[in-house]
Amino acid sequence: MIEKLLNRYDYAVNLCLKWLAPMVLLAVRIVPAMAFFKAGQLKFASWDTTLYMFEEEYQVPFLHFEVAAYLGTAAELLLPPLLLLGIFTRATSLALFLFNIVAVISYPVIWGNGFYDHQLWGMMLLVSVLWGPGKLSVDNYLRAYFSR
Repeated sequence: MIEKLLNRYDYAVNLCLKWLAPMVLLAVRIVPAMAFFKAGQLKFASWDTTLYMFEEEYQVPFLHFEVAAYLGTAAELLLPPLLLLGIFTRATSLALFLFNIVAVISYPVIWGNGFYDHQLWGMMLLVSVLWGPGKLSVDNYLRAYFSR
C-alpha cells in the first residue's frame, strides 16, 4: 500500500517536473539577461557618462578605464541575448557570473541597495551553469539535431 502511494507520488512529481523544470530554467535565464542587457543599453546610450563612471566611480582592477568601459558594455550587450536564447548557455552564464562578481567588487556603492539584486542574478546564473539551459533553449535543439 505504501509502495503504491510512493509510486503515485513519484509519478506526480516527475510529471510536474517534466513541465515545470524547463519553465523555471527559462525564467532563470530571462531575469539576469534582461537586467544586464538594460544596463548595457544604458551605458551605450549615454557613452560620455559611461566613460566618466568607469574613470571616476568604478574601480575595475587591472584594466584601463576605457578598456573596461568597452569590454563591460560589450559583455552586457552581447552575452544576454545568447543567455536568453540558450546558446552556449553554460559558458555564457559563467561569463556573466564572473562579470557580475567584478561589477560588485568594482563598484562598492552597490553594496548599499543593489547588492541583493546582484546576489539574485549571481545565483540564477549559477543555476544555469550547473543545470544547463533546459529544454527551452537553442542548445537543447542543437544537441537533439546533431545527435541523430
